[in-house]
Amino acid sequence: MNLFDLNQSAMRDYFAGMAEPPFRAGQVMRWVYHQGITGVGEMTNLSKQLRARLAAQTHSHLPKIIAEQLSQDGTRKWLMQIEGGGAVESVFIPEAERGTLCISSQAGCALNCAFCSTGKQGYNRNLSVAEIIGQLWQANKTLGYFDKQTPDKKTRPQARIISNVVMMGMGEPLLNFDNVIAAMDLMSDDLGFGLANKRITLSTAGVVPGIYKLARQSNVSLAISLHAVSDALRDVLLPINQAYPIAELLKACRYYSDMHKGASVTFEYIMLHNVNDTEHDARALARLMRTLPAKVNLIPFNDFPGGEFACSPRQKIDKFRDILLKSDIITITRKTRGDDINAACGQLVGKVIPRAGRYNKQQVMRSC
Repeated sequence: MNLFDLNQSAMRDYFAGMAEPPFRAGQVMRWVYHQGITGVGEMTNLSKQLRARLAAQTHSHLPKIIAEQLSQDGTRKWLMQIEGGGAVESVFIPEAERGTLCISSQAGCALNCAFCSTGKQGYNRNLSVAEIIGQLWQANKTLGYFDKQTPDKKTRPQARIISNVVMMGMGEPLLNFDNVIAAMDLMSDDLGFGLANKRITLSTAGVVPGIYKLARQSNVSLAISLHAVSDALRDVLLPINQAYPIAELLKACRYYSDMHKGASVTFEYIMLHNVNDTEHDARALARLMRTLPAKVNLIPFNDFPGGEFACSPRQKIDKFRDILLKSDIITITRKTRGDDINAACGQLVGKVIPRAGRYNKQQVMRSC
């Protein structure tokens, strides 16, 4: 069994099955997530007998970094090998006030959104808990996080390098629901990486059943890839809209917000030249956003080989933003980062051997 597949609850259950007290889970998790120690032989506050049993029953396999690229703006992109010969990409975006890691949840993606490079390469499989949390662990190790920690197990980390995590990498997180939830538990657990829930963002293309389920099990920040104000256009840009149109999606977002004391939902809107960027689109988007607590991220389109769209001119993006702001909709234009190494939004591709077709509504419901 892979120790990285176990959140605190599962770790406690595992030790209970060994007739060990619950605090063993905390001891092991502190070694793994606070000190960066994965070899059970080095966990010196465990008895030799227990270490021997753990060594015989468990392992600590992680995605392996096989390539790294550094952007001119400081963004880092890692290609991480997963079991089966595939690979996924993770991106670290450093800023003065925060460090954000963009994490993948699937090898490839089955949703085939028209503006996204990931969907063009097909879908292989869901990532395990270890492969999801392993991206954060490996990024922290590479950035020197574990080197800064104190051996005092009672002291929380002071020099946090990665302060925010966004589930916006390869794949649709809500179609890998259980593994993503367990991984996010480890991100927020004080025995894990101790991130505040508001600093963990899950982005979905609109898997409506998953949004309802997420509302009942988690209170991380929710982001919606909207990108169109009409079902006719969204059906083309995001085929999942054919199963869950905009009205159903917004109803689910309202439910999520209500379940979490009126928490704001972020709506991502990619700016595609002469496709969805007119003043009419901006006013229609403002009307949609008035129905619930919301803020909008405008995302300049990032081109990729084989892409069929162009980015809206900056002047047009600014006009679109101003219309939303005048309608009292909190709106920012996301700064493009890492586009020179294909690390920007919508550009992640990894190394995927497709083995499955596109999801239909029945498959989506079974996944959730």
